[in-house]
Amino acid sequence: MRILILEDTEGLGEAIRDQLQDEGYAVDWVMRIEAAESCLRSTRYDLLLLDLMLPDGSGLNFLQKLRKTSSFLPVIIMTAKDQIADRISGLNAGADDYLVKPFDLYEMTARVAAVARRYSGNPNPNIILGELRVNLADKTVCLKDQAIELTSREWAIFETFIQKPGQLLTRARLEDALYAFGAEIESNTIEVYISRLRKKLGKGCIETIRGMGYRMPQK
Repeated sequence: MRILILEDTEGLGEAIRDQLQDEGYAVDWVMRIEAAESCLRSTRYDLLLLDLMLPDGSGLNFLQKLRKTSSFLPVIIMTAKDQIADRISGLNAGADDYLVKPFDLYEMTARVAAVARRYSGNPNPNIILGELRVNLADKTVCLKDQAIELTSREWAIFETFIQKPGQLLTRARLEDALYAFGAEIESNTIEVYISRLRKKLGKGCIETIRGMGYRMPQK
């Protein structure tokens, strides 16, 4: 899952970014609305973490503008404004959740995961895919009751498939899931991780649609 952070406090932005990357998410962090708009035009994100008080405008106005474009991007507001009226304003503007600063980073990641599950159409963190049992909250996978260890990058690819079961995913969509892990993505990177997942989870866990991309069969 790829996340955009719009937060102008440098220390907090770094802490959020590092925490989410440690949890296996691909993350981009910007400090101004103008930069966020540029990111959203060029990249497909799965969730936005949004501060309300920004140097070049109001995060609330930015959210309202976003919703007027019929964007269904999940949004979690982060703000020091803790009054009930402020929360109501944020939710009415189209936010999916609301975090009051200061907040615990582990609570933040739990809320990120919960919002992502709701948008995937399955709020239950426990998923059964044939012989696979997956816990999205704990990021654990069991095959025939045997725990399978996935690296953070393997999980990022696997989770992208889980969120879109039965749907064709292009190479570019899968590359987005790995982008913020740092190194430049080589031409065969996706094939390498698909191969690793098949070895760990079974050859039939991911199908290749020649010339188009990959798909996780619905079981």
